Amino acid sequence: MPLTEIVEQTVAGLGYDLVATDRSAGGLLRITIDLPWSQVQGGSDSEQLVTIEDCEKVTRQLQFALEVDGIEYKRLEVSSPGIDRPLRHEQDFERFVGRVIDITLKAAMGAAAQGLTSASRKKFRGRLERGKVVGSAASWQIVWADEPVVKPGQRVSKKRLAAPLQVLGFTQEEIREARLAPIVSFKGRGGLSGAPGADESELS
Repeated sequence: MPLTEIVEQTVAGLGYDLVATDRSAGGLLRITIDLPWSQVQGGSDSEQLVTIEDCEKVTRQLQFALEVDGIEYKRLEVSSPGIDRPLRHEQDFERFVGRVIDITLKAAMGAAAQGLTSASRKKFRGRLERGKVVGSAASWQIVWADEPVVKPGQRVSKKRLAAPLQVLGFTQEEIREARLAPIVSFKGRGGLSGAPGADESELS
């Protein structure tokens, strides 16, 4: 049985979601897991996160499963996704609607740019929202405002006009990579509702 199937079946059998399987040239097998969406819903202010005990439980079961199937590796590492969790499946996008995400397009905006954004731009950060349905493909959009960078010690005039909100629509097939923006908040991973300009601290 292929490695990815062994890992996915083992992780799912223990009640977790498989986020990523990465195998390095040095023999490191890195598995990233998360709690299922159903476990983190329910209206609580703080999202439940994967614990060390969760990782240990998955590690033990994976070690057994990989040994049974004769999969060779030098070191196994099971971890939580972290605050920059990748979004790879449609359910991931559904789960994190309203959060601030970073996306990288496969191709530059080109003709889609409407004057406010460079036509060669591929990377964007904004609040994830559901977009208009395009054929059979799920459509999404991010909303953002390109506020100027404020240098340490620089005073910002209260009269300064806010940057205009911009919207970019896309499908999963059009993006190279999507992740939760690495934003720290007291409300849990991924920040608050993700509105542009929210009072959150971004990690550099």
